[in-house]
Amino acid sequence: MKIKKQRRGAAEASVSFLDVISCGFGAIVLLLIIAPIGDPTALQEAEETLQEQVQELTEELFEARGESVVYAEELKSRKEQLSELEDRVARLKATLASQEKQSKQIALSKFVEEEQLRLALQVLTEEMERLQPKDNIKNQLIGGVPVDSEYIIFVIDTSGSMQMAAWPRVRAEMMNILNIYPDVIGIQVLNDQGQYMFPDTRRAWMKDSPSTRRRIIDALDSWAPFSNSSPVEGINAAIQTFYKPDRKISIYTLGDDFSGRSIHAVVKAVNNLNQAQQGTDRLVRIHAIGFPVHFRPGRTPSEAAMKFAALMRELSYNNGGTFIGLPGL
Repeated sequence: MKIKKQRRGAAEASVSFLDVISCGFGAIVLLLIIAPIGDPTALQEAEETLQEQVQELTEELFEARGESVVYAEELKSRKEQLSELEDRVARLKATLASQEKQSKQIALSKFVEEEQLRLALQVLTEEMERLQPKDNIKNQLIGGVPVDSEYIIFVIDTSGSMQMAAWPRVRAEMMNILNIYPDVIGIQVLNDQGQYMFPDTRRAWMKDSPSTRRRIIDALDSWAPFSNSSPVEGINAAIQTFYKPDRKISIYTLGDDFSGRSIHAVVKAVNNLNQAQQGTDRLVRIHAIGFPVHFRPGRTPSEAAMKFAALMRELSYNNGGTFIGLPGL
């Protein structure tokens, strides 16, 4: 009985505690329902502020877009101006190049005309000399060429242009030269680099004879040493190797062009080398024959060909010789 009373008292206490808790939660819920969640006025003001900021940013965006369009148009205009300037510069360069080309062609044409006049004068001189009486072969000119020498040295341009276009004429001209010297003491043949046609005769004379002459002409067919189209080395080697005071020597230079830079430097060097110590006499005569490999009808001669003609004319004039420019091949 006593136990039942204790249990009833505990149950009543539990129910009372639950009632208190329930009432507390109910009061809290009621307070949450009654209390305001936010201030409508503050929310409205915040919304208006945001709308104003959006409006300002939108206006700034449109303004930036307008400025970018202006800048793009200005950039396009500047590019067009630059393109026009570049086109103008290109036209001016083309005009300048054309004028330079015309000027060069005029100079070349003038040079060719002068060459033709010199050739005509040379032919006329030769004809006048042919009609004059000839007393002593040692004092006469044959074809405008002094023939008083006792030793003959050929310095021949063996370049590809000579080999391909002028070699038969080279052979013929060498025979003509030998024929105007029917009796000499010694002969030698070098190319423009100073290389000997017959290495076994290096630094020595070949005794003149019909067999020697035939040997030289026949060897031309297979003789093709390297050449840089500059007769300077061959002329210097001939003078330095073969000159002696008791020898009358003539050097015959056969070529078509000159690849060197300075004509004046070559003329000065050869003149200094070939000048006797006393007086103005020359140690050897220097003759030259120019082959018109690069002189074609209707075409402008090459600069190297004109330089060869100018160089050899000057060398032959200064060294007691004759320059002959062949009219054709």
